[in-house]
Amino acid sequence: MKKEVLPLTRVPAEKEVVLISIEAGWGLRRRLLDMGLREGQRFKILHAHRPGPSIILVGNTRLVLGHGMAHKILVKEA
Repeated sequence: MKKEVLPLTRVPAEKEVVLISIEAGWGLRRRLLDMGLREGQRFKILHAHRPGPSIILVGNTRLVLGHGMAHKILVKEA
């Protein structure tokens, strides 16, 4: 079965995912790149507060992403 690609906001907490794409403009894409988020990057979702922020773990770094930002990040389960 093929794993479904979803916005980060639709994945429950405690899941490990792979970043597939960032569906945003240049500014947000650059900001997320500066935070260490790249296509193919694996990370764990720690908290998925809807409609509030999502907290993810990238390596040893926790990042807090606003709902709008998180909704533009497409992922699939690792």
